[in-house]
Amino acid sequence: MAFSPKIRKYLVFFLIIGWAASLSCIVWRSRKQNQPRQEPAQLYRNNRLLMGTFWEVISPDKEASSIVFLEAERIENLLSKYILNSEISRLNRTGRLSLSPDTFYIIKKAKEFWQDSDGAFDITVAPLVDIWGFSSQRYRVPDEGLIKTTLKLVGCDKIILHEENNVVEFKFPGMKIDLGAIGKGFAVDRAVNKLKENNIDNCLINAGGQIYALGEKSGSPWKIAIQNPSKPEISATLELKDKSASTSGDYEQFFFEDGKRYCHIIDPKTGYPVTSEISSVTVIADSGLEADALSTAIFVLGKKRGEELLKKFPQATAKIL
Repeated sequence: MAFSPKIRKYLVFFLIIGWAASLSCIVWRSRKQNQPRQEPAQLYRNNRLLMGTFWEVISPDKEASSIVFLEAERIENLLSKYILNSEISRLNRTGRLSLSPDTFYIIKKAKEFWQDSDGAFDITVAPLVDIWGFSSQRYRVPDEGLIKTTLKLVGCDKIILHEENNVVEFKFPGMKIDLGAIGKGFAVDRAVNKLKENNIDNCLINAGGQIYALGEKSGSPWKIAIQNPSKPEISATLELKDKSASTSGDYEQFFFEDGKRYCHIIDPKTGYPVTSEISSVTVIADSGLEADALSTAIFVLGKKRGEELLKKFPQATAKIL
């Protein structure tokens, strides 16, 4: 087929453009292949037993773990009911105490979660936890009369906050509080704040299933596995960046008596361990404190009422199994 001189000029022009593009592509690929590959940053891993569970810290910054552990230990010495001189232990013994700002803050937040959850989340269940033997690990089923008597000491409305001097007061003798369902989340948050103060932007904290993913892992979100509560396998994975995740379940601590299974999470309304249609709840939230408290509250409430509670916290999501 013959082409006019004008068409031939256009064909030559486009042919030259095509050759140039192909040459550029070859050069670009050659340069890319010759560039050294970026290796993932070295990650430092450290473990320590704190707050009754193993903490693991993973970060490209070597100093991250020591910062996290030091802050977690500080919070444990304030909040643990198992440490004789902690503020919580002294408050439980005396019924009235002037507290540090951190301890006062977490008790105040606990009262707010109690109100939001219609009493499902309640730090005053400590006497109930004691009579069931979960504090001492000498498990037993208490008689119904003892449970009814102990229930009179339960309810965050019986905690009086004096904000002008950070004093917390109990209305009735014998009341106690247990921050086990919110303390780890709070400690993780405080540790993350310390990391940021030290200009550490990437770190994963795992406090026995209470997780905070700060920043990224080698440019990608941190990947977290959720264990299947009924089988030794992974039920789901999460990708987190600057988020916390907390899991509550009936498989963590329990005992059998007369063929019946009793888990460690107590329903503050009945005084008995929760008998829920769900096995575990994983909540993802902006803070560890919120994720920790909500996972417990949803487990107590059950799936339907738990989903209603979540509507009050639009930044939080939950995986219920």
